[in-house]
Amino acid sequence: MTTPQSVPTLGTHPAAGANPGRAETRERLSKATYDLLVIGGGILGTSVAWHAAQSGLRVAMVDAGDFAGATSSASSKLVHGGLRYLQTGAVKLVAENHHERRVLAKDVAPHLVNPLTFYLPVYKGGPVGAAKLGAGVFAYSALSAFGDGVGKVITPAKAKADNPGLRTDNLKAVAVYYDHQMNDSRVAVMTVRAAVESGAVVLNHAEVTGLRFTHGKVTGAELKDRVDGTEFGIDARVVLNATGPWVDHLRKLEDKGAAPSIRLSKGAHIVMKRKSPWKAAMATPIDKYRITFALPWEDQLLLGTTDTQYEGDPADVRATEEDIQQILDEAAFSIQDADLDRDLMTYAFAGLRVLPGGPGDVAQAKRETVVSEGKGGMLSVAGGKWTTYRHIGRTVMKKLAQVPGSPLTEDMEPISSLVRRTPLPGVANPNAVAHRLLVDREPGSRMDPLTARHLATHYGSLSFDIARLVNENPELGERIHEDGPEIWAQVVYARDHEWAETVDDVLRRRTTLTIRGLDNEDVRAKVKDILGDKR
Repeated sequence: MTTPQSVPTLGTHPAAGANPGRAETRERLSKATYDLLVIGGGILGTSVAWHAAQSGLRVAMVDAGDFAGATSSASSKLVHGGLRYLQTGAVKLVAENHHERRVLAKDVAPHLVNPLTFYLPVYKGGPVGAAKLGAGVFAYSALSAFGDGVGKVITPAKAKADNPGLRTDNLKAVAVYYDHQMNDSRVAVMTVRAAVESGAVVLNHAEVTGLRFTHGKVTGAELKDRVDGTEFGIDARVVLNATGPWVDHLRKLEDKGAAPSIRLSKGAHIVMKRKSPWKAAMATPIDKYRITFALPWEDQLLLGTTDTQYEGDPADVRATEEDIQQILDEAAFSIQDADLDRDLMTYAFAGLRVLPGGPGDVAQAKRETVVSEGKGGMLSVAGGKWTTYRHIGRTVMKKLAQVPGSPLTEDMEPISSLVRRTPLPGVANPNAVAHRLLVDREPGSRMDPLTARHLATHYGSLSFDIARLVNENPELGERIHEDGPEIWAQVVYARDHEWAETVDDVLRRRTTLTIRGLDNEDVRAKVKDILGDKR
């Protein structure tokens, strides 16, 4: 096994071209007046920062934790149209979701977004019949202009051949449809990078401790650097609250009497080692409103999700034993017991969906984005879907331009003038990237094919920057853990180019070591040592 003890010379200092250090970034943030300060570095805040920087605004973005450190990295990892929305008649919404899904997969992030075939089993006595599901997946395909193929119904035997773990007792038929999936953490960090390349200044692990006011209007924020305790401030003409589950907390800093605007739904997932091949994802109806997923993801099996109201501190959200058991019980509707052995579980996580405030069951609540303006002029954005994050960013930009008296209106390029399909950094054909990683090697050296494929599908053409680190120091090409594809060069790259400050930043969000259950004490200690060289 490759352990930190066998790679003793990884303590390289940041290379030329690395991101600015925290002190330099704080200096830049505190010495200027920004057009827009985005508080919250989840995917919605990052999307707005990206679009705002593209439109010519001077943009700053901060987050109390890591970028995409909460809800945005705890999703079901899907880029999808939303098959269940057809039940509520939301045809236009599904069509819009499909459009964004296909733009992401074809133009914006083909190196990060992957096609995924879904099987939807129909059991005797289940909540939905085969005929209705067959019509549903056909309509779903039609709303994507049949760009991925035609939804259809196949036999249990065909589905079983592709997914040997499928439970076939009382199985009548299997409907087939098509969507995409991603590694949400990787898409998020690439979007942060895109925002920075467009001119935004960003800092994670920087907590807002108060807001700045000028004549009753919010004009900035007071912050504390959680890494070293430094306190500083940022001045801005407009402040956007994109803090997700914490949106009402920040609204109360603006106006102590602000009424609650959102409610929270917890979605838990578990990650399992795959006992058998999974050539297609499984989407099994639990009841009229809910579907449980079994998704082949990162060489693992991702199961979930729950949908229960949450009223605690967002920082304390986690997958409980009750959540885990619910996920396993619901997965057992369509998956054999051997594939659900608890010993196969490597990780469990939970995130919070931000839903509009109101009565009723959270499972039936609309997944819509709400933009509101507070007493002090601070805009707050909450809710929405990963699939439409670019669209939400543009929607918020339009709102910024329409606010009466907005100081940004004259300075912004019209939203219609933006390049609508700007690709994320590293855009490339991952197959071509993997091939080059394997053939463009120094004489006598060779990259593991699994590592080459992993790099290509998580960094795109930026993989060659990681390969150069290995050329300069071959020890960086060794695997971090023998059971995972990641190499030590990724840790150095995360430190120098992807704003990784903590061990969890690296192992949970820049790589897949944690979700694979490979973040043992030795690995964590060595990663901590490498990160320590940054300061």
